[in-house]
Amino acid sequence: MAKVVVAGGGISGIACARELRVRGIDAEVRDRGRVVGGRMASRWIDGRIVDSGASYFTARDPEFLEVVEDWLARGLVRPWTSRFPVVDGPSVTISPASPGPLRYAAPRGIRSLVVDLASRGGVPVAQSAPIRMVRPGPVVDGEAVDAAVLAMPDPQALRHLAPELGAERAVLLGREWMPVLALLAGWGTRGWSPIDGAFVHEDPTIAWIADDGRRRGDNAPVLVAHSTSDFAVGRLADPPAAAAELTGALRRLLAIPTEPDWTYVQRWTFARPALPREETFFFGDARVGLAGDSWGRPRVETAWRSGIDLARAIVSALA
Repeated sequence: MAKVVVAGGGISGIACARELRVRGIDAEVRDRGRVVGGRMASRWIDGRIVDSGASYFTARDPEFLEVVEDWLARGLVRPWTSRFPVVDGPSVTISPASPGPLRYAAPRGIRSLVVDLASRGGVPVAQSAPIRMVRPGPVVDGEAVDAAVLAMPDPQALRHLAPELGAERAVLLGREWMPVLALLAGWGTRGWSPIDGAFVHEDPTIAWIADDGRRRGDNAPVLVAHSTSDFAVGRLADPPAAAAELTGALRRLLAIPTEPDWTYVQRWTFARPALPREETFFFGDARVGLAGDSWGRPRVETAWRSGIDLARAIVSALA
């Protein structure tokens, strides 16, 4: 049986490995994190789950919609909202929300969806097990395999590609990625006007706010704010030190009278690519595949599609 090693335990890597296994290929995932999920991250704080990475997802792709329908039927996701208002940073005025695509949320945390894909697909995942180097062959850390997959942001993938893999490295070089700091903050009671979430314009500190209680459906007094990339750039070395500035900006934007009971700051050094690609994956003659949410517009759905399409290309190449 052909063997494929997939590096990266986000939804792209898990979807890729699951599809490979469905099609009769021995695929395993090796992930540097302690749990699967990647940037679909959730964290337990103060006795509850809070999404610290991707805030929601949309679904347009017919195949992905089938996955979402299954999640809905089993209670893993819920329709959240199709409307987000816009907060003007300088004036702190809120514009009415315009209708957009339906956003879905996960009551048990958005990471639970990646866990579900892996567990129900029988995907073996080695945690805290980052790969070191992929060499021509392909060979992963000295082990010959039939194909290798790097399902991760471009700068991380570059670290694991040997110099001899010039075509793969050329695809990844020279692409800018934007950092984000995510502030998680909880209060004893709700002290802001009801909103599901809001895009923030023209503010130097915050670009997006999500009401995690409304997202989760339990109305808990918890907010998550994502910083602007410009704010994050100079503060990546010490994320906790940015908590006071982020909290102050959040309170100003939503007119919250009191300090939160607790805060946590999550660093996302490679939160999203500055420019998306048109292709959904890369797979060349060296049988080393590249996938993730940079292969298309940066969305959860894009990452899933990228992993699925790459898996099918690998199956075709190994047939």
